[in-house]
Amino acid sequence: MRPTIVFDLDGTLVDTAADLVATLNVILEREGLDAVPYAEAVPMVGHGARVLIERGLAANGASREAAIIDRMFDDYIAHYAANIALGSRPFPGVVAALDAFAARGWLLAVCTNKLEHLSLKLLGELGLADRFDAICGADTFLARKPDPIALTETIRRAGGIAEAAIMVGDSRTDIDTAKAAAIPVVAVDFGYTPVPVTELGPDIVISHYDDLVAAVAQLRPDLFAKG
Repeated sequence: MRPTIVFDLDGTLVDTAADLVATLNVILEREGLDAVPYAEAVPMVGHGARVLIERGLAANGASREAAIIDRMFDDYIAHYAANIALGSRPFPGVVAALDAFAARGWLLAVCTNKLEHLSLKLLGELGLADRFDAICGADTFLARKPDPIALTETIRRAGGIAEAAIMVGDSRTDIDTAKAAAIPVVAVDFGYTPVPVTELGPDIVISHYDDLVAAVAQLRPDLFAKG
């Protein structure tokens, strides 16, 4: 069985904050609210568009009825989809790391709480989609992260098994998901979490994708030898 490496998307594979925050502020301003400063908004990212909108409202000391939030959500998705890769770019070293694992025979997958069609669109526009054996989003399965089913089903869809897999993420959600699935987790320290990943109990932390191969080899030398 080929080993599998599964990546979170926003804040892990791709630096998407600029486009996510820009879209949030467009939607808030349509509601007559203030834009959220970039530095304040980045830690709000990573739990899906609806949560981001709710946090943007809270930052304004505002609230809206559920029906209005539903409409804001629809507007957010439409605007974001049309502007999905204006400022978003893979983090440094991502492409080389994907190439390194693919060359060793690993299956590559994405497990994100971004909607699946947006994940496919983003990775497609960045020229990365074809590198992955599975790209699964918040609406792909009946459960989303931190439910471990989202991760284990992503691995299954990629053609792998949970017992021969590694997770890479940037947040508590990713770390909790991997732990619940009993899968080792590498955390990147350049993502969007408001809490330093070193405090969240990952198996290992890296600061650049140049270090990912060594980190995986350290965590699962048995899988790396087979890969």
